[in-house]
Amino acid sequence: MKEYNVNTQELKELCPLLKAGDRVILSGTVYTSRDAAHKRIFELLEQEKPLPYDLNGAVIYYAGPTPTPENAAIGSCGPTTSKRMDPYTPRLLDLGLTATIGKGERSKEVCEAIKRNQSVYLCAIGGAGALAALSISKCEVIAFDDLGCESVKRLQFNNFPLIVGVDCKGGNIFER
Repeated sequence: MKEYNVNTQELKELCPLLKAGDRVILSGTVYTSRDAAHKRIFELLEQEKPLPYDLNGAVIYYAGPTPTPENAAIGSCGPTTSKRMDPYTPRLLDLGLTATIGKGERSKEVCEAIKRNQSVYLCAIGGAGALAALSISKCEVIAFDDLGCESVKRLQFNNFPLIVGVDCKGGNIFER
C-alpha cells in the first residue's frame, strides 16, 4: 500500500495510479451532498438548470456537518453511509465527477461507473467526525440552505486522511 498527498485538482490524473487500500491525504475543494441534496441536484439536471457546482473534476463528501461552534471552521463532519447515494452516483460520475467520499461499500453499478469513468471512491473514518473537522479549514453553504445540515457546502480540506475503497481498475477493499 502507498500513501499519496493529493490536491483535488490533481486527483483525476492520479486516479489510474491509486489502488484499493492506498492512503490518500487530500487537500483542496470538496462539496458536501447527501440524500436530499442529491434529489435536488437530479431535479436540476432533469430541468436542465445550472447545478450548484461544476461536476467536472469535482469531489463529493457524503457528510452533513453539525452546527459550527464558535471559533471553528465547521462542526463535527464525519462521513455518511455511501450506499444511500448509490442510485445517483453512476450518472454523476458519467457527468464528470472525479471522486466520492463516504463510508461503507458501494453497489455493483457504482463500482462499474467508477471503472468506466476512471474515478475513485475514498473512505473516511466513521465515528470520528470531530477529528475529521480538524482537517477542514473552511465551510460555506452554496445551495439548498433550507436543508440545514444536508445543504450543499463547499469545504476546504487540508490533509484530510482517506483510504481508497474502490479504485478505477476494480480493486475493492470490501471484497477482500
